Amino acid sequence: MDPIINVKDLTKKFKDITAVDGISFSVEKGEFFGLLGPNGAGKTTTIRMLYGFSPPTDGTLEVFGLDIGKEWREIKSRIGVCQQENSLDPDLTVSQNLAIFASYFNIPKETALQRSGELLEFFALSHRGENKVAELSGGMARRLTLARSLINRPDLLILDEPTTGLDPQSRYQMWDRLDALKGKGLTVVMTTHYMEEAQNLCDRLVIVDHGKILVEGSPQALIDEHTGGNVIEISGHEDKVIDFVQENSIQYDDLGDRLILYTPKDASDLNNTIIDRFCVDKCTYRNSTLEDVFLRMTGRELRE
Repeated sequence: MDPIINVKDLTKKFKDITAVDGISFSVEKGEFFGLLGPNGAGKTTTIRMLYGFSPPTDGTLEVFGLDIGKEWREIKSRIGVCQQENSLDPDLTVSQNLAIFASYFNIPKETALQRSGELLEFFALSHRGENKVAELSGGMARRLTLARSLINRPDLLILDEPTTGLDPQSRYQMWDRLDALKGKGLTVVMTTHYMEEAQNLCDRLVIVDHGKILVEGSPQALIDEHTGGNVIEISGHEDKVIDFVQENSIQYDDLGDRLILYTPKDASDLNNTIIDRFCVDKCTYRNSTLEDVFLRMTGRELRE
């Protein structure tokens, strides 16, 4: 079966800046795929090319087996897009926002009304149908934006940082709804800054930086490959700790005031030895996560 999205050597340039630098990946039907990276890595630029907002400078971009440059109208009719920005009309009611958006796809009024009701129920917004958007909380507005992107029953849903700015409760509500969509077999491509979100939702992902793909795989496979199963953080370490980890071929990051060790799964004897011998002051022992992979790949310095 052909992939839903097929990207090969995709490039996007803005004058002298190369925002996306020859990346290649594919997304299979029913897959929840993540695009991760620090600010300015090229994630949003890639997303905007996927739904036809920004034309590629070079490379191949096919969605549903169609060329985005030649058949973008058909592609757009089959996708849903939930952008970072809140583009809801604050002067209209919740139901009116859905109805007007449905008209862009020439959806008959009765069908649009039925779908609107189903979506409002799915996103726990049925009791807010006649409220103005301006009266909604941030979490409700975000759920409505996601509901709106599904009004045309798309074959592909594109999410650009869908939970940015939400409080923890609202974020978990969104995760629950996204997980339900995943269970229905919808193909989803998502960018996010929340590593826990990507680790819980994505079947597969890429980490990009400076417009290039650094790694690709399932969250757990990337964790196993790049950070092992466990992390030991030692504060105020001495040189003898580094000597030990080098002698035992343990992956580590030296942050000056902290040493972060990445130890293999099922290495309890090794972990106990490290803790007993070197955790004199402050020491943290935990499971490794996708965030550890992300920081190892992209660095820990602040980005402007």
